[in-house]
Amino acid sequence: MGDPGLLRISEPVRAFDSPELRELLTDMRDTMAAHDGAGLAAPQIGVPLRVVIFGTGAPNPRYPDAEAVPETVLINPELKPIGEIREQDWEGCLSVPGMRGIVPRYAELHYRGVDELGRPIDRHVSGFHARVVQHEVDHLDGILYPMRITDFSRFGFIEELFPGQDIVDE
Repeated sequence: MGDPGLLRISEPVRAFDSPELRELLTDMRDTMAAHDGAGLAAPQIGVPLRVVIFGTGAPNPRYPDAEAVPETVLINPELKPIGEIREQDWEGCLSVPGMRGIVPRYAELHYRGVDELGRPIDRHVSGFHARVVQHEVDHLDGILYPMRITDFSRFGFIEELFPGQDIVDE
């Protein structure tokens, strides 16, 4: 947090199944796995492209109560909320280490984009899956989750918010 690259709007990907894109995705997967992340956006590793990856096996050490989300590469995503219902839940971020906050997100979402080969992805999702997609796509628009927080009394360092609990973070 504070890196100007995280505040930029990312550029669309125009070339698919290229060596550069494969290398980027390898770097992103390695980074996400090393930190038990639920998702990662290309800007988080210094690449201003509209690429996100996400997915969790169940359970994920950072989000042990969350349902599994399919491993996905989503490029040039477009999001459309379904309805106006928003849910509040805890979020953390590899770019804001050691902190968590309650963030409102749309409960249901339709998203589309393409995978690394340029094949279309078109899904209607809810719950944790919808939350993860919204969080990661925000990175492509220069938005970090603290910018979405509406009640800062529920934002802080993990050890202060959850004393004595073994909350996994970097």
